Amino acid sequence: MHQEWEDRVAEAWGRLDDYPEDRAAEFRAVIDALAAELPAGSPVGLFERASAWDSTGHSDRAVPLYREALAGGLAGRRGRRARIQLASSLRNLGRPQEGVELLTPELDAAPEELGDAVRAFLALCLADLGREREGLSLALTALAPHLPRYQRSTANYARLLVDPEDSQAPRDRQGPPEG
Repeated sequence: MHQEWEDRVAEAWGRLDDYPEDRAAEFRAVIDALAAELPAGSPVGLFERASAWDSTGHSDRAVPLYREALAGGLAGRRGRRARIQLASSLRNLGRPQEGVELLTPELDAAPEELGDAVRAFLALCLADLGREREGLSLALTALAPHLPRYQRSTANYARLLVDPEDSQAPRDRQGPPEG
């Protein structure tokens, strides 16, 4: 792949909202044409096709393509995106446990920009399984670093949701007042 191809893919995705629901097949055709420029069976092409099906409301068509892309060695940022999107699609299809199994190992991956997305989609899968406290804890843990204040308190409360016996967590300390 080269940058010019990546730029065309990014441009196509940037225009997704230009395709109303009744023209979703046109968008998928654009992505299919771009994917067809890659070698047959390319994990990147499979991922882009899966994403196009997923983004146009067809999780059922996306799941096998995500699986094939990952089995074909899709790695890096796209590999992580594929696992997040696959987990979301599985959840949409009523299979949240598979989403949990897919995303839980991602919690231990090196931190990067998609870490919060992993936590968000894992939280949704957990909520669908009746494990709302765990899901809320993950969501708050992802949110805490982005708050202008109360980061430590929010992180501590998130931990207490799943480990109420944790005596190390200060319960009311909010930090110094803003100046």
